[in-house]
Order: sequence, then C-alpha cells, then structure tokens
Amino acid sequence: MLQENLISIYENSFRDNAELPALTDYFKDENFTYLEMAAEIAKLHLLFDEAGIHQGDRIALIGRNNTRWCITYIATITYGATIVPILQDFHPNDVIHIINHSESKLLFLGDTFWDAIEEEQIRKIEAVFSLTDFEVVYERRDPKKLTDFQHNREKRFRKAFPKGFSTECIRYPRIPNDRMVLLNYTSGTTGYSKGVMLTVNNLTGNVIFARDMTNSATGLHYFQRAGRTLSFLPLAHAYGCAFDFLAPLAVGGHITLLGKIPTPKILIEAMQVVRPTVICCVPMILEKIYRKQVLPLLEKGPMSIAMKIPLLGSAIRSAIRKKLMDAFGGQVNIFIVGGAPMNLETEAFLLDIKFPMTVGYGMTECAPLISFTPENEFKPTSCGKYLHGLLTVKIDSEDPEHKAGEILVKGEHVMQGYYKNEQETDKVLDKDGWLHTGDIATMDPDGTLYIRGRSKTMILGSNGQNIYPEEIEDKLNNMYLVLESLIIEHEGRLTALVVPDFEQAEMEGIEKEDIPTIMENNLKELNKLLAAYEQVASITVYPTEFEKTPKRSIKRYLYNTSLLNK
Repeated sequence: MLQENLISIYENSFRDNAELPALTDYFKDENFTYLEMAAEIAKLHLLFDEAGIHQGDRIALIGRNNTRWCITYIATITYGATIVPILQDFHPNDVIHIINHSESKLLFLGDTFWDAIEEEQIRKIEAVFSLTDFEVVYERRDPKKLTDFQHNREKRFRKAFPKGFSTECIRYPRIPNDRMVLLNYTSGTTGYSKGVMLTVNNLTGNVIFARDMTNSATGLHYFQRAGRTLSFLPLAHAYGCAFDFLAPLAVGGHITLLGKIPTPKILIEAMQVVRPTVICCVPMILEKIYRKQVLPLLEKGPMSIAMKIPLLGSAIRSAIRKKLMDAFGGQVNIFIVGGAPMNLETEAFLLDIKFPMTVGYGMTECAPLISFTPENEFKPTSCGKYLHGLLTVKIDSEDPEHKAGEILVKGEHVMQGYYKNEQETDKVLDKDGWLHTGDIATMDPDGTLYIRGRSKTMILGSNGQNIYPEEIEDKLNNMYLVLESLIIEHEGRLTALVVPDFEQAEMEGIEKEDIPTIMENNLKELNKLLAAYEQVASITVYPTEFEKTPKRSIKRYLYNTSLLNK
C-alpha cells in the first residue's frame, strides 16, 4: 500500500493553487479557479449530506466532458463515496443496466440523457441532477427535500461558511487507500461490460507517477504547475481520466475541456488558443495527420527526391517537425499516445523527425497505467517500460525476450476485482494476485514491453504457428486507399475485411468499381511482406467504418466470416 493518498494530494493542491485557473469549458467559455472549484465541491458535499449519502455509496455520472462533470467526480471521491462514470457513447439500455447494477443512489447527467431514461427503470436512484447547473431534474421522495435544498444552496452555503469560503475551508475526510472510490465499467472489444473496482491506492499510484514523470535528459516535468492540458478524450474512460484530468489537478495544471474528440479543424483551432504543454491522444489522431497531410508530400514531387539527399532531407524533416509542432500550439513538451496500438510506419516517421512522442500501455483494471517511458528513452515499436516500484510484470513464456506470452501484472495499480462478478474476477485475478491481461507481448530484460496482440484474437496457423492479426493489419493499413482493416480466419485461411478511404478516392477521381482492383494489388504487395504461414488469401471491401469503442478500438466481436458472404 502506498504512503501517499490522492484525497490528501487534492486537498493540498487546491489550497496551494487557489488563485490559478483549474477548469475551462472551451465552448461555453466557463472558468473555475482552484478555489472556485473547491467551493463548488463543498456545495456538493452539503448536498450529499442532505441526501443521506454515506461513504461507499455510489453516485453515477454521465455526460460530455465539462466543468461540472469534473466537479461532480472530485466531489464524490473527496467525500468518500464511489463515482460511477458512464461513457456517453453507451447504448441507453447499457446506461440503465450500469446505474442499476452499481446500485447508485444519485445520478448526475447531461440534460439530453434524461430523455432516454424513464424514472421507473432506475428505481434505486433517489434524485437526478443536471450537469448544466446542478438543479434537480427528478426526485423520487416527497416532499421534494433535495429540490428545495438546491434552490436555496447559496443560502445554505453561506450558512455553512459564515466567514466566507477560503483555503482554510478546504478539508476532506481521511479516506483509506484501500477504499473503493471508482467503479469504472469497461467498454472493451468483447461486447461485455464489467464494473472494475478501483481504490484510492490505484488512483494514487497513477497520479503520483504522472506527477513525477520527467524527461530524463532535461529533467523537465511533463505535468507542472500552471501547465496546460487540452482534454478531448472521454473522461469516463480510464486513460483520459487519469492523464487529462486527475494528474493535472494534482499539480495545479489548467484543464480546458473540449467535450469529446472534435473535428480536426476545431481541434487545431483549439490548440492555437490553449497552446497545451501536454497532449494525451489516441493513435488515430497522429495517424490521420501523417496519412492525410504528411505522406502525400513525401510520396510525390521534388520533396520525395530531396528527402533522400542527407542535408536536404534533414532540413525537410526539421521543417515538417516545426510545422506539426506549430499546428499543436507550439508549446507541447510531450505527446502521450495510448488506448490502442500505434501504426508502425507513422511511429517510425514521427521518431525520425524527433517528434516529442512516447507510447504507453494500460487497461481499466490498472486505472490504467502499466508501462511508460520518457520520449528520450523510448524504444521504437514498444509501449515503454513497466512501472518499476509500483508494479511487477512478467511474461507467461519460457523465453519472454523472444517468445511472446501473456502479460501478467501485480502491484499498486491492480483492481480489487469486478463488482458483483466473482466468476469473471477469478478468470483474470489468480490466487497469487497476478492480473492476467489477455495481451500478448515480449519483454526486454529492462522491462520494456512489445505488444503482439490479444490472446483472444490470436489465430493458430495450420502448422501450429501463432498468427497475430494486428501485426498484419498494421502493414495493410499503410497501403493505398486502405482506411482500416480486420484480419479474420475463414475456412482455415486468412482473409481481410478492408474499409477503403472513400474520401481520398473521390479526391483522386477514382470510381468505386475500381477499388476492388486496387485492393487486389494491395493484397499482392501485402503478401510480399508476410511470412508463408501469414499469407492472406483475399480482401473483401467493407462499405462503412468499423464500429469502435470510445477509445477507438474496433469492436472485433461484431465482425466474423458471415460478412464475407454478403
């Protein structure tokens, strides 16, 4: 168990950074300093008292990333209750299931979400509050005690703090590190959502690691007082929550909230306004920029020739790097990439131009971080070193450096288990405390991990070889007019489902009926890059983008060989 405690870290941070900006809603231009945020948290604590909420009770939260979403989350955990953040992309039926399964007593939501819920579907919920203004949307009890309380909350607040709210008023209860404060329902690619029980200790480990992250060459801390974060990943997901939200608040950072992943145009505009010092993103964002803006320049015309001339090539790389850095506001110290595998060609190019990027690895069950390395120590194609001192990691293989096996994790970040689901817990947490991640990797002696794929997606070849479809997909995704792909097994042979880049095809005047011929050419080129046992027999064109989880992983379970006959 760690000595530091996240609730105490926040108590100190909110006091020490009282006058600094804490939260900004980019589109509403709504701002809270740390002291103003702490005051709103205090008001919610008074509301929880009035509602009879006890430490350990669950409070559900769903809506776009905004200032009151953040305030509700922090108010809940600093009270000692358990927050249940629900991804806004979940189907209404799943939302209702999570609210009921978690036994939540209060619900905070964006106004549009209430339209999809009937009060009789959530009978354990005592009251529902709007994330627009914290007003009561629905109250089960009569008389409407909480409705009356919220109408008069400013008067109640002044009564509770008759001398005014100051830094001395920021005092939170001592919540033990082994107490569950987060019940995070997964949004994985298997189609089954489970409630991950995470403790103060799990969150503390992630936050103190982020707080202490530095570039080992310069000594620069990535998360720093008055640093700027542009938050566009879903905060209900463990990755965005830890590093776009929880970590900056621990050091006095300023978080600007974009709501959700925006269009590229809005994202670039916001970068120029916010000028973030840290950017957390999924690979898709950098891959799109590389494929749509950089690659066309490098493949055609004089620049493709100049890149091969040493001095000119170096100058061009520097110019491209500066252009990319300027597009992201010009102040970024580090791009932390996670949530999904990075395309190797994109990664290789970004490292070649010395783009300040590193790739980490984690999962909800570890809140989420398992491995990370500063960009100056990052090894290509890896996902960093496991977090020595916080975690122990081993590969279930007789030769972990050369023969891939399942990643097993033990330590401070590992969850308590799945809520009310002992059977699923026993499948992933063994009697010795090792978490079986389901991810297949090799590992260097220094603890650097190289993900090969998921154990559930691995295909056993006819000659007994292990085939990792993600590795083939990575090569195929770099080919002409391929937007994304899936490798599946059909009658003992490998085949590919490919979503073409119809937008690019239209720009280049390519007719839809010509795309299958282009894909046949891609297939020939692909197989030249593959071992004999990995050969792909055919490509089937799929007409729409694959359905994805909020962290942009393809929901592989939705796509099987029956699609090949359509």
